[in-house]
Amino acid sequence: MSSTPPPGLATAPPPPQASEQPDSDRPPWRLWMAPAAVVMGFGLGLVGTIVVGVVASAAGSSLSKPTPAVSLLEDLAFDLSFVAAALYFASIGGRPNPLVFGYRRIRWRLGIAAVVLAGISYYVVTAVYASLVKLHGTDKLPSELGVSKSTAALVGAAIFVCVIAPICEEFFFRGFIFGALRNWKIPVAGRDLGTVAAALVTGILFGLAHTGSASSQYLVPLGFLGFVLCLVRWRTRSLYPCMALHSLNNSLALGYNELHWSAPAILGLIVAALAVVGAITLPLAPKAARTQALARRT
Repeated sequence: MSSTPPPGLATAPPPPQASEQPDSDRPPWRLWMAPAAVVMGFGLGLVGTIVVGVVASAAGSSLSKPTPAVSLLEDLAFDLSFVAAALYFASIGGRPNPLVFGYRRIRWRLGIAAVVLAGISYYVVTAVYASLVKLHGTDKLPSELGVSKSTAALVGAAIFVCVIAPICEEFFFRGFIFGALRNWKIPVAGRDLGTVAAALVTGILFGLAHTGSASSQYLVPLGFLGFVLCLVRWRTRSLYPCMALHSLNNSLALGYNELHWSAPAILGLIVAALAVVGAITLPLAPKAARTQALARRT
């Protein structure tokens, strides 16, 4: 039997816990911000690479055949441009807190399970696709970064491919683009398919973003990876499993496909990359005592 307090004496319901807030993971960003951020990021990236190329040319580097160091700086400028675009649009209307981008700590068991299941699905689909299409060729980026030319180039390429790219790309695609597109309302048979559509569009954009650095045949599995990472972001409500799987995949690709390292060496690269990614991004996640308050302001 329930009772209702008389008017004027009703008390406000207690605030829900952060883990019970279905909307705390849905940022208040407009749909138009997603394509606008893509355009702005691409434009800033072009400007950044041109500036790097001009400065390097003035220092004696060739514009047609840039050195690995110049290529690394150009790629870094491009990735940071998309981060800047996401931060710009996310800050419209107020300063965003880290939770809206997915910097939310979760249980280790949940994170590991998400990475394992998503990784298996991605590699199974890629294997089937490879058998049908007869995939060949390798990723162009490591060779452009000169992994075989010097130890310094190898270290720089490993840091960029296994650490910087997973952090920046997950922040932009799963942290911002997917977050903005999730406000897309697509009612079908009483269900809202906006989140699935957002994951599909984000996956396609993620695959297309690798045009030029990867063979065109690999854009389809990369697009599927982008879709799977969106599902991980959605179900775990955290960006950390996405960054972990992205870093792990890049480390495997670099160590096995490009460098032909032994299993212990590849494992060492994976562990080192994940440790650095965690050291850089874990401080961004609010501590448990602040998570609930921040989620209520989202």
